[in-house]
Amino acid sequence: MASNSQTSSITATIEKIGRTTVTAVEEIGNGGALIFESLYWLVMGRRLRQPVRLPSIFAQMMEIGIHAIPIVALMAATIGVMLAIQGIHTLRIFGAESRVTIGIALSITREFAPLITGILVAGRSGSALAARIGTMKINQEIDALYVMGINPVRFLVVPALLGTVIMVPCLTFFSDIVGLFAAGLYVNAELSISMAAYFDEVREILTTDHLMHGLSKSAIFAVLIAVIGVVNGAAVTGGAEGVGRVTTRAVVQSISAIVVTDMIFAFVVTR
Repeated sequence: MASNSQTSSITATIEKIGRTTVTAVEEIGNGGALIFESLYWLVMGRRLRQPVRLPSIFAQMMEIGIHAIPIVALMAATIGVMLAIQGIHTLRIFGAESRVTIGIALSITREFAPLITGILVAGRSGSALAARIGTMKINQEIDALYVMGINPVRFLVVPALLGTVIMVPCLTFFSDIVGLFAAGLYVNAELSISMAAYFDEVREILTTDHLMHGLSKSAIFAVLIAVIGVVNGAAVTGGAEGVGRVTTRAVVQSISAIVVTDMIFAFVVTR
């Protein structure tokens, strides 16, 4: 009896792992198909007399980008000051605190600005997208779009995807500026280095490659946020509880994907 019970437990565990693996592969496949279908409608929509609507794209850009400016500015300023505090504290051990600008400039533009911006957008807009798609599916609004001859990917997904891809790099660049400025204020107060001298050093340190490193990562993060939000929203089951579940899942998956992608991107680019 004990042997049969142990065998059943092992079998159940293997089955659970198998189902989880199949579900994960299916979601990745759905995400890839969603990207290709979005590109198809973006390119061929006008020829098929079903163009992607510009007002929808602008509405998504406003919601994802413009409305997020205050929280992005607050977080960027906080991160900039934190890097300045920690950098000065660490370099003071070696008597090199005047070189803190190098670490601040590279850390903000290459890592912290795109990472923090991506996480904020995932928590703010990715969750909202998953909740909206999930609610529409439960209320059978997506089925109604099919009945009216409207493709849901063209109508719902493409504007959100395009708006995210446009606005996340813009928010990242804005985060670069705010973070560097806030760090400069602390460096000025702590080390008596003028803002003019600080930004001259920043300008000498940073190159176009450093900025493009962060901006290109932010574009990848934007695609991940939009696709994960839509895939989770479309997979909702149940009622309001199901919507809450997929919304939380979308945020967790988006942030995890952003962090892992950031690590892989940094490893590949620095080889």
